[in-house]
Amino acid sequence: MADIMEWRPFREVSKLRREMDRLWEDYFGPGRKALRPMEMEWIPSVDVSETEDKVVVKAEVPGMDAKDIDISLSGDMLTIKGEKKAETEEKGENFHLLERSYGSFSRSLRLPVGVEAEKIEAAYKQGVLTITCPKKEEVKTKAIEIKAE
Repeated sequence: MADIMEWRPFREVSKLRREMDRLWEDYFGPGRKALRPMEMEWIPSVDVSETEDKVVVKAEVPGMDAKDIDISLSGDMLTIKGEKKAETEEKGENFHLLERSYGSFSRSLRLPVGVEAEKIEAAYKQGVLTITCPKKEEVKTKAIEIKAE
């Protein structure tokens, strides 16, 4: 037989009120999370592709200068770090909507194969960072000829 519970509507209303108060406090209280520009850590979108002789990593980092981006390789872990600085506000300018993200980022990716660290090249064009990582000789596919007797 199912247990019967006493329904206390005021307890449910009190719980709902506490949750609504917390929500309003988070968005419109002293912290005002909803009305601040996004000045938190953000992570750029990344594509990783592989050909016979290289691994290519493309990261979207629009609005940045190449000098503000750092790339490092430790073992098979490729790390891209940087900081997207917020533009200075102009006096007399009234903002109606702020959606662009600013702040520092760090993105680490495990490469699918061993690469030649000293031959890695990076290029930055139109907001896309392209990192080309040549594969090590021992990981390149080599066709083996079969000799028929």
